[in-house]
Amino acid sequence: MEARMNIAELTPELYQAVALLDAAVNKSGLDKSLLHLVKIRASQINGCAYCVDRHVDEALSEGLAPQKLHLLATWRESPLFSEAERAALGWTENVTRIADSGIPDGAFDAAGAVFSDTQIAQLTMAISTINLLNRLAVASRMQHSVRPLQAAG
Repeated sequence: MEARMNIAELTPELYQAVALLDAAVNKSGLDKSLLHLVKIRASQINGCAYCVDRHVDEALSEGLAPQKLHLLATWRESPLFSEAERAALGWTENVTRIADSGIPDGAFDAAGAVFSDTQIAQLTMAISTINLLNRLAVASRMQHSVRPLQAAG
């Protein structure tokens, strides 16, 4: 699959605004590991290979456990995820699938049991920003890096 276009080059002022929003989200005070999980999970749902690859690499480089990343798509069935991570991932899935879920009160209540209103607002901005970035990457067919496969040791 070939890239369709380079949105950053075609609309630099608009893309820069999105990049500034993403930088602000990263500085919002939310736990970095939690942000990685949220960004990866939304990117998985949206089918954005570029963003999954990028954010998995970032998470690994910042020390997130590989096993947790392997099990992220099945977080409900794994005991590796904390109560806060479960609340954030549930909120991520509902905000990302807003057309399907309408974000039921139960999802907000579950997030509110763990996070303050400010933290939920920060999470919502983080989720909305990665969803925007996913849409830009998928629409333009941004290509993730291809690394040689390593044989299992």
